[in-house]
Amino acid sequence: MNRKSFGLNTVFWVSSIVITVLVLIGALLPEVFKDMANAAFGFTTYAFGWFYLISVFVFVLFCLVLAVSKYGRVRLGRDEDRPEYPFFTWIGMLFSAGFGIGLVFWGVAEPMSHFFTPPQEAIDPLTDEAARLAMRYSFFHWGLSQWSVFTIVGLIIGYSQFRKEKNGLISTTLNPLIGEGKKPFLRHAIDILAVIATVMGVATSLGLGILQINGGLNSVFNIPNHFLVQLIIIVILVVLYLFSSTTGLNKGIKYLSNINLALALLLMVFVFVVGPSVFILDSFTLGLGGYIQRFVEMSLRLTPYHGGTWVQDWTIFYWAWVIAWSPFVGSFIARVSRGRTIREFVLGVLIVPPLIALIWIAVFGGTALNFDLFEGTNIAQFVDEDVTSALFVTYEQLPFSLLLSVLSLLLIFTFLITSADSATYVLGIMTTEGRLDPPLYIKIVWGLLIAAIAAVLLLASGLQGLQTASLVSALPFTVILAFMCVALLKAIRREFQDKKKGQQNTKTDGSS
Repeated sequence: MNRKSFGLNTVFWVSSIVITVLVLIGALLPEVFKDMANAAFGFTTYAFGWFYLISVFVFVLFCLVLAVSKYGRVRLGRDEDRPEYPFFTWIGMLFSAGFGIGLVFWGVAEPMSHFFTPPQEAIDPLTDEAARLAMRYSFFHWGLSQWSVFTIVGLIIGYSQFRKEKNGLISTTLNPLIGEGKKPFLRHAIDILAVIATVMGVATSLGLGILQINGGLNSVFNIPNHFLVQLIIIVILVVLYLFSSTTGLNKGIKYLSNINLALALLLMVFVFVVGPSVFILDSFTLGLGGYIQRFVEMSLRLTPYHGGTWVQDWTIFYWAWVIAWSPFVGSFIARVSRGRTIREFVLGVLIVPPLIALIWIAVFGGTALNFDLFEGTNIAQFVDEDVTSALFVTYEQLPFSLLLSVLSLLLIFTFLITSADSATYVLGIMTTEGRLDPPLYIKIVWGLLIAAIAAVLLLASGLQGLQTASLVSALPFTVILAFMCVALLKAIRREFQDKKKGQQNTKTDGSS
């Protein structure tokens, strides 16, 4: 049998073997795995934090400049192509495959964590100034910077795949720099790094969702926070998202994405109506103003003069998580964005999902802040003790708290299913030389490996292990992202130059 048939190529074998080895080390030697993870986390944040911050800041500028430039009218596809999915469905897919699950996890947990331990040492905790700063930094972490990475990867893959009619591999997007079909070893290395980063990023999000489900079950039904419970949740999720993957992109993922977005909006509207509505609107406005005003400062903030690990633990972790997650999210949103112009794509991906995220944080995080500031609750204290309980402790202060908790658990489940389902599809594409219909068994292999690495990370070192996996795997891919930006600019400029030459030749032929 040809080793490249049915997707069994070098990228599949090497990346799957690497992940399998990590799973075995984590399962058989959890303490060794934990020590390795802690050492890797400390070194990477210390030595390369500056690189993550500068890279993501440049990515934001790149997206905005590209959208308003003359290149913005280029379509991801042929000139006559039009979008395949309606706007609401498209946004639902972006949100579900993007950071929906992370936002549900951190929507209350992050602002309350910053409220309890402010980002700046000069600010006293649990004060109104700490609350203001908490909201501003939460907006920053879930705003343009995060989605700029997804935008870049999706844009470059979409341009290569649909405009130039190439496969959807990360290495193929670098053709303008390395040449068509040249340097096979380098291409394999790039695609393997992308696959490993994707698996780690998806496993991080899967692990966070599982921790929150366990936390919710503990808060609502007194089911203990224990690895065995988390393992049962993983098994149930694996069965559900592998079943969903058999239905294809236009059924399982499409319908679940619509359900996710509708349920998320329903919960958000309900909490806004029954919660402190005016306070939410005021805190959203103030937080947005602070975010815009201090954007550059927060984007490039480090603390080399007085030490501290806050930036490493939060901002740098977030950017690494986003970058690790980006090959999957970018590939997926490229797949569902065919026919849209670069300007429409950038504005849609870079503006709408972040805006929904900021509103979500203002509603849920703002409600929790209001209770602690003015009602004498101790939500921040609970969050500091158990970050997974944040959302459910907040619900206890609202009417219909049990119903809200159950609906949120359902939302987390569906987000996890769509994210993992989408990830197995994209990993199938990435390890079958760009096939848009990867074989089912390839998706099953990746579904099982994602679940296994998430379980090992939870077993070995919990949240710290999840953070480390994203941080370390994202480092080499950040370099690849920078080269992808250069390759895209080179390809578009060449297209415009060729088009201009063609028009000039036409005029010359006509005049002659």
